[in-house]
Amino acid sequence: MTQVLISGASIAGPALAYWLRRYGMDVTVVERAPALRPGGQGIDVRGAARTVIERMGLMAQVRAAHTGTRGIANVDAHNRRTAEMPADAFGDSGGIVADLEILRADLARILVDASDGVEYLFDDTITALDQHDDGVDVTFERAGARWFDLVVGADGIFSTTRRIAFGADRWRMADSGYHRAVFTARTSLRLDGWELMYSMPAGNGTSGGRNVLLYPAHGEARAMFHFACDPIEYDRRDVEAQKAIVARTFAGEGWQVPELLDSMAEAPDFYFDRVGKIEMDRWYTGRVILLGDSCFAGSVGMGTSMAIVGGYVLAGELAAAGGDPRSAFPAYQARMADYVAANRKPLPGGVKGFLPATARGIRMRDWSMRMMTKLPGAGKLMGGIDKAVNAIELPDYPVPAAH
Repeated sequence: MTQVLISGASIAGPALAYWLRRYGMDVTVVERAPALRPGGQGIDVRGAARTVIERMGLMAQVRAAHTGTRGIANVDAHNRRTAEMPADAFGDSGGIVADLEILRADLARILVDASDGVEYLFDDTITALDQHDDGVDVTFERAGARWFDLVVGADGIFSTTRRIAFGADRWRMADSGYHRAVFTARTSLRLDGWELMYSMPAGNGTSGGRNVLLYPAHGEARAMFHFACDPIEYDRRDVEAQKAIVARTFAGEGWQVPELLDSMAEAPDFYFDRVGKIEMDRWYTGRVILLGDSCFAGSVGMGTSMAIVGGYVLAGELAAAGGDPRSAFPAYQARMADYVAANRKPLPGGVKGFLPATARGIRMRDWSMRMMTKLPGAGKLMGGIDKAVNAIELPDYPVPAAH
C-alpha cells in the first residue's frame, strides 16, 4: 500500500487525503497547529471546485455551512452605500463574491470529518527530508522518524516542505504590495447578509490605500483589514505586535473602525500576513510535491478552489500511475498549469483598484463597480472570472473504492 505524508491540515491537505484514501492509499497528515484552526475568513467555492465537492458527496454539507452572504456593498463614513454588487450579479461564480461562501474553519472541518481512516498528527512539523529512490525518510519535531513513499507539501505560502525540499534557489515569493488581518469581530451594525467595505486613502504611514471589509457569518461577523505599503518586518509568532501594527495603521479613522479595533484586541482567532505570490517552474522534486498555496499562491479569491481541484487531480494522477511519482507528478502539473495561470491573473486595476490611495480614486472605483452591473459585457470588466474558474477539464479517474 502506498504510504503518503501530507504536511498541512487546512484545505488542500484534507481534500487530497480524502481522495487518496478513496484510492486505497495509507495517508498521514501532519499539522503544526495543535488542532484545526478556528475562525478564518470567508472563502468562495467556485467553478470546477464545486464539481469536485459534488463528486465527494459533500455539497449538501458545504451549502448548509454557507455564511449567508448575499452580496457586497461599498459604504462611506456614514454607512451609506456608494456601490453594491449582489452575489449572483455574474452567475454563481463570476462576481466579487460568489453565491457559495463558507468559513475556512467550517470547510476544513467538513473535509477532515470526511477523510475516514486518515491519521492526523497535530502540534508537529517536518524538520528534515532524506529522499531515496524508493521513498523518503522523514524527521519530525516531536514524533519519531518515519518512512513514506511520497511527501506532499500542502502547508501554505510559508511552506516548510518547500523550504526543506527545494531550497531557496528554485522558487521565489513575489510581493503583492499589501498586508491583511482577519478576525472575529463585534459590530453594532445589522449586516443582513451583506458584506460591507469601507475604504480610506493612504494615511498613518502607508503609501497606498486602506480598507476594512466586514461580513456576516452564522450570526457573527468577520473583519478583514487591508493596507498597501512597503513590507513591514514582524514576528509571525507575536500576535500582540501584529495587532499593534493594525491598530497604528487605522488609528483615528471613522465608520466602524474604532469599534472593530477594540474587538480586535480581544479576538482569539486573529491572523495577519503579507499577501504574496509563489513563483516556481516545477512543483515537484523526486518524491516530494507541492499542492495549494505552497506552490500556486497568488490568486484573488481562488486559493481554496484551486486547492480542492488540485487535490482531486493529484490523487487521480497518482491512482492512475499506480503511485509512481515519475509519471503522476508531471501529469498533475501539466493538467493544472493553465487553470492555475488563469486564476492567478490580477483583477482589472490590481492592488490600486482594490486599495485606491486617494479619495478621488475611491470615488472612481465605486463608479466602476456601479457600472459593472449595468453595462453590456460587464463580465469582462471582472477579468473573466466566470471563465477562469472553469478553465480545466476534470478527468473521470477510475472509480475509487468505497469509503
